[in-house]
Amino acid sequence: MKRENYRRQIKRKKWIKYTTFTAVAAVFAVVVGFIALRVYAQIAGAPPLTVPKASVFFDNNGNRIGDYFSAERRYWVELDEISPYLIDATIAVEDKDFYEHNGFDYSRIASALLTDLKTLSMAEGASTITMQLARNLYLTLDKNWTRKIQEAMYAYRLEVFYDKDEILEGYLNTVNYGHGMYGIEAASRYYFGKSASELTLAESALLAGIPKGPSIYSPINDYEKAVGRQAVILELMDKQKYISAEEKSRANSEEIVLKNEQWTATKSKAPYFLDVAWQEATEILEKENLNIREGGWSIKTTLNQAHQLAADEAIMDNMPDSELQVGFISMDVETGQVTALVGGRDYEDSSFNRVTQAVRQPGSSIKPFLYAAALENGFSPLTFLDVGETIFTYDNGRATYKPQNVNGQFADGQMSLAQAIAISDNIYAVKTLEKIGYDQYRDVLDRFNLNFSEANNPSIALGTTENSLFDLTKAYNTIANGGKETKPTTILEIKNADGEVVYEYKKPKSKQVISKENAFLLTDMMTGIFDPVYSDYSPATGVSLRPRMTHTYAAKSGTTVSDQWLVGYTPSVTAGVWNGYDQGKTLSVQQDMAASKQVWIDYMEAINKGMPNETFKAPKGVESVLIDVETGKLATEACPKQRMVYVKTEDIPKEKCSSFEFFDKDSWDDFLDLFPFEAFKGIFN
Repeated sequence: MKRENYRRQIKRKKWIKYTTFTAVAAVFAVVVGFIALRVYAQIAGAPPLTVPKASVFFDNNGNRIGDYFSAERRYWVELDEISPYLIDATIAVEDKDFYEHNGFDYSRIASALLTDLKTLSMAEGASTITMQLARNLYLTLDKNWTRKIQEAMYAYRLEVFYDKDEILEGYLNTVNYGHGMYGIEAASRYYFGKSASELTLAESALLAGIPKGPSIYSPINDYEKAVGRQAVILELMDKQKYISAEEKSRANSEEIVLKNEQWTATKSKAPYFLDVAWQEATEILEKENLNIREGGWSIKTTLNQAHQLAADEAIMDNMPDSELQVGFISMDVETGQVTALVGGRDYEDSSFNRVTQAVRQPGSSIKPFLYAAALENGFSPLTFLDVGETIFTYDNGRATYKPQNVNGQFADGQMSLAQAIAISDNIYAVKTLEKIGYDQYRDVLDRFNLNFSEANNPSIALGTTENSLFDLTKAYNTIANGGKETKPTTILEIKNADGEVVYEYKKPKSKQVISKENAFLLTDMMTGIFDPVYSDYSPATGVSLRPRMTHTYAAKSGTTVSDQWLVGYTPSVTAGVWNGYDQGKTLSVQQDMAASKQVWIDYMEAINKGMPNETFKAPKGVESVLIDVETGKLATEACPKQRMVYVKTEDIPKEKCSSFEFFDKDSWDDFLDLFPFEAFKGIFN
């Protein structure tokens, strides 16, 4: 018996000794752990509270036109710029002991752990505001123990280095309020069209409920659920003595007026333009070893709001009720600065930019560049070619090509280059290519930075090689600029978050792509598309727009089975329009085929309204001459189809047209049949 007692005493002593050692070791481990945690926090330092900020865009006059975010929409505001109602509502629902604990709510953590162990999941969370901020700033949303441990470590560091107000400010500026809105200022602007400082109690309680489930409690997605959660939060605020019962009652009965549609409308200003500007700004900053995703940039652009409004209205007024798409761009002639851009009918529906990203066959709108090569190789505006129906052979006689004109008809006889460009005669274009050679044509396309085909196929004269509207309009702008290269840009100035200028636009050195004489001759010939005097088997391609024109324009249209183009300019502004279907569907409805011309003329007339007419100035060595359209000879009263045409001095015609040339052979024979005597006819024959 004594031995048994002795054994029990020995066992008890060992147990006490073991327990004491374990307890001491545990306490020691905890102390060492806390010391190690503190040392880690000191070595790791204060985690940054900053997040990428909005980069703000301004138009060419310095007026704000929008903002841009690399992924999320954020505006950082200080705590005293946020409604106290919103602050109280957030604490009440997210972390009622926020100002008492050290970043961890141990009772909630224990409860959550118990629930998670029972369900063998991580469904229950116990994150304080500090822990949520750590997750928002530094971690993913994955639900696993590794992320939870990292979250706790970051939360500890935040509590060590920042006071409670700084942590709360960081949380309210980073939490997700749905629809891409991160931070209370972005959310307040989005949902209510006001600053976070102006939020009412009812609005604050509604917004404070969203972060629990942004897709569930967004009042836009489910208004009833959002209002239900608002009521829960108001009840919590009442219980926690943030508000009185009377204030709760008033807030519950307050009518909530959402203004997200108004916000969306304000953010739809030139969205395609802003995409292009963002990309260009990215490239500019990369050259300076700067990263645009840091945010906080102030970017002054070339956008002219009057031009953009004119473009938007022209498209809205003239696009048919179909899936027909549109691309539009305008740029300053001298600098190439883009003044307006529309990449499609609806940015929300499709952000694909049909100005910069789409490449399509330009059709006859490529012809000015073919004729630029022709002018360099002996042609003049008064060079005549036979443009009757023609079958061309190529590939050493192994292939044939029979071009058609848009109406299926052909001219009866010869036609000048000036008239051929006005009515867009295809036989003249292919014969020109045949005469000057493929290499000369490709050389000009290359100088204008346009795509070209290496294959010697005569169809390339008619624009079968794909190009973008951006590149084609840029090329026209070079012609408008007297043949001197223009480099399009959307950026005038970039400042960093400290207001320091890191980039300022300087007009780049440019080269002469074609001579100013040839550039002017092309311009003058392109004014002919609006002149009915050039009409023949087909009307001049822009003659339908003539009644609406109050200014002088030079332009060229282009047509394929699935594309409509019109690019043209004044001495100051170049504008290009494309219409077609994204999937290349054939254009067969008249409204679809007429849209590009109507959009273009509406735009040009709108931006020039009230402005004096600008005329194109001829350079030295180029002179105007009144010619007979039918023969290209100097006009006289005997020849009624007359027009003023510019040619180089050495190409001025020497001969005058005569009344006899007014008649073709058949008409002349009909005239002679009026005389009854064969002998009398013989005198004239």
